[in-house]
Amino acid sequence: MIERPIHLEFAHRVVFTRGAFSPGNSSLDDVLARAGDAIPRRVLVFVDGGVVGGNQNLLRDITRWFSAKDGELELIGSPVVLPGGEPCKNDWSLVPEIWSEINRSKIDRHSFVLAVGGGAFLDLVGFAASTAHRGVRLVRMPTTSLSQGDGGVGVKNGVNFFGKKNWVGSFAVPFAVVNDLTFLDSLPDKARRAGIIEAIKVALIRDRSFFEEMERRAEQLRELERDALEMVIRKSAGLHVDHIATSGDPYELGSARPLDFGHWTAHKLEQISGFSIGHGEAVAVGMAVDLVYSKRIGLISAEDCQRILRLIESVGFSVFHESLVLREDGELHVLKGLEEFREHLGGQLTITLVPEIGRKLEVNEMDKNEICAAIEELQMDSFAKTK
Repeated sequence: MIERPIHLEFAHRVVFTRGAFSPGNSSLDDVLARAGDAIPRRVLVFVDGGVVGGNQNLLRDITRWFSAKDGELELIGSPVVLPGGEPCKNDWSLVPEIWSEINRSKIDRHSFVLAVGGGAFLDLVGFAASTAHRGVRLVRMPTTSLSQGDGGVGVKNGVNFFGKKNWVGSFAVPFAVVNDLTFLDSLPDKARRAGIIEAIKVALIRDRSFFEEMERRAEQLRELERDALEMVIRKSAGLHVDHIATSGDPYELGSARPLDFGHWTAHKLEQISGFSIGHGEAVAVGMAVDLVYSKRIGLISAEDCQRILRLIESVGFSVFHESLVLREDGELHVLKGLEEFREHLGGQLTITLVPEIGRKLEVNEMDKNEICAAIEELQMDSFAKTK
């Protein structure tokens, strides 16, 4: 047997700016220049149709911005507009469509694909880019609070298959992530708020002081004040990137996924509801289930549990959704999410729980009876608040 270690080093770049395609903004070309390639650098742009709808001048601005970079950057054709949102990850036909554009544009491993859109759209384009020519260079430009603070700054790509979230996918470090905070201004309140829950999640597993800062600014966050929201997104993105870069398992070769605290429930809830519940809303509920479960088994104090639930609700999220109590074959449907969560990684079931604010704990089994009791408790509390 011949066995040799292979060491690869990647730079994970995340840039924050406002008005990335405004005249004079050099954030994007500065980061592309880090490739050191001969100019002009060739770029194929894919844009989330939902983002175009909320930013009527976006395609014009992209074209004009690239035109002003004559001799440095070359926009290949016109920006390609494709559907976004979670439904795009359920439409496999979009993958070969992106491959066809990459092939037709003669994009190679020294060219760039720029994806502008929400988290699901970045997952879709990222998967296609990572599998074309065994991987072409991808620059992500997340446009939602969720993607700017969490998914868009990660290294995972995927589409849904067999009715399961991200069943087909890849790991690939993007060449760069450009977070243009201006995009947040055009989002509806629900979408702007969504990223806050992932910030609470990462604070719970990594940074108590960040959690406490969000507590202090809870009212500002509830009102979606720009400074508070941008602070949370910047800090959340930093903590997510730190975890990916320093955890020792960026490609999830092990069985633990700490950044998916609360997500075994959340992913299943999205499916059960036909994706009528947004990812942020689902994560809030999923975290609540795991927190109340942890309280019931004596893992977290009742005081800390209530403190966390209070913050989740005070920034504008619900901790219960009616899909939690839907049944299939006599069992709560959401419980099937446990096995799907294990199956997605393989190996032993590993769930991240929070024993105290700022610290995580991995467990390899969960008591389904106590999960059901936790859901019932959340349902009763929700019913009491509506009376």
